[in-house]
Amino acid sequence: MILDAAALSFRNLFAPETRSVFWKVLGLTLVVLAALWFALREAFVFYLWPWFASFFPAMPDWAGWMVFVMGLFASVGLALVLALLLAPVTAIIAGLFLDDVAEVVERRDYRSDPAGTAMPIGEALVQSLQFFGIVIVGNLIALMLLFVPGINIAAFFLVNGYLLGREFFEFAAMRFRSRREAMDFRRKHSGTVFLAGLVIAGFLAIPILNLLTPLFAAGFMVHIHKKLSQKDPLFSADELRR
Repeated sequence: MILDAAALSFRNLFAPETRSVFWKVLGLTLVVLAALWFALREAFVFYLWPWFASFFPAMPDWAGWMVFVMGLFASVGLALVLALLLAPVTAIIAGLFLDDVAEVVERRDYRSDPAGTAMPIGEALVQSLQFFGIVIVGNLIALMLLFVPGINIAAFFLVNGYLLGREFFEFAAMRFRSRREAMDFRRKHSGTVFLAGLVIAGFLAIPILNLLTPLFAAGFMVHIHKKLSQKDPLFSADELRR
């Protein structure tokens, strides 16, 4: 089920029906990442570089090489921070375009099913901002474990697999269910949702292609929610409480 949903979502990335959303997602992702890059760079230049330069007031001959080396380390560090911020950026952008992607997927692949209801823009934005904060905290934890051998890569996949799987699934489920019912349905199928989240985390780890993570993840979780709903059509929040 998960592999089928992933294959369907990957094909959906380049389908004619999603072309307009494709360019919106890609363009906005690039703009946000570029803005973050410049903000991080300016913060480094303004706050950290003067502190480093203060150690070399006379600028000895070998200090030029140190400046070059520090510049390389700073560039790598900024790129690493930017990579870690890609997950929360994905959350924000997905919250804006998930309903557009979901409508295309539902109309094309689930024509006989009732159409979902888009979340009000205000609610979608609040949900995205909450998710943004949660993913930031999760990735800060992953960052602290970055230099622990044997744990760093696992931490990235486990943290992002859990958080991205949970939130993207609930985004998709709330087109058909209340927030409480979506959370209960996710908990009932937590194993499947977590494995699906690992697929999203794997997609997120692929350079260049990961810029399309919001588009892939949104369509992917629409398929996962649909397939789980077909297997569990009588589910309701009341059933879980009994």
